[in-house]
Amino acid sequence: MTVTTAPRIRRGALAALCTVAVLTLPACGATGSDGKDAKDPGKAGSSKSNSSEKPEPFADLSGPEIAEKSFATVRAASSLTLKADVKEGTGTVLTDMALDKKGDCAGTMSMNGEGTATVSKVGATVYMKFDEEMLRAQGKGQPKEETDAVVEMLADRWVKTDAKAPDAKDFVGFCDLDELLAEFEDGDSVARKGPLTTVDGQQAITLNETDGASDYTMYVATEGKPYLLKIVVKGKDAGTMAFTDFDKPVPAEVPADKDIVDLDGLGG
Repeated sequence: MTVTTAPRIRRGALAALCTVAVLTLPACGATGSDGKDAKDPGKAGSSKSNSSEKPEPFADLSGPEIAEKSFATVRAASSLTLKADVKEGTGTVLTDMALDKKGDCAGTMSMNGEGTATVSKVGATVYMKFDEEMLRAQGKGQPKEETDAVVEMLADRWVKTDAKAPDAKDFVGFCDLDELLAEFEDGDSVARKGPLTTVDGQQAITLNETDGASDYTMYVATEGKPYLLKIVVKGKDAGTMAFTDFDKPVPAEVPADKDIVDLDGLGG
């Protein structure tokens, strides 16, 4: 049997991953408040921490103003790493992906706990590596001998193909940092300032908002640049997005020739 295409990942799961960028709160486009009441005095005590020597972070800004400041800072980044954990149906989509404005990316994806795909996109070429568990999960419903043949040929080997090929588009659609950052647009917000906390050891201020169906919490760095560090959504659109490694080079690499299966070069 000749296998000429990489396994297709379920589009529903990838759609959930791609659209998780809109979890940047209703703050990205909510209306109905001017946000002036976001300076809730109930947070003042916790915001000042235990030291009277340090000024309260963002003391002169409202919740919506802090949100927009963080969005602007993220939009200015040349690269970042996105770690997302999103519910999709009865399962979960996990991703840990570094991406930049050149369109390069490198990282891993896992869907519903059914194996892992590793992705490395360099220029117009994408390299994908699937473990056996993912290949078999994607082969459910197919004849066993066909799935066995796919596993034999592709498991833990890099698949090389053009980034515009149908089998690659599902993977590289979220490698576009400009597209991701486009979600962080200006908009009215009713986000309220919350207490200070830490995200991976970095001090951050929390911003909270709800739309009735979901509760949203943003975490914005209070030291150095005001990067948006994390978004947590509870309720209808439950999920988590964490942003790290701003402006760091993306570790996308071209695998060794001996480890590559060139799908574009295979005959039908």
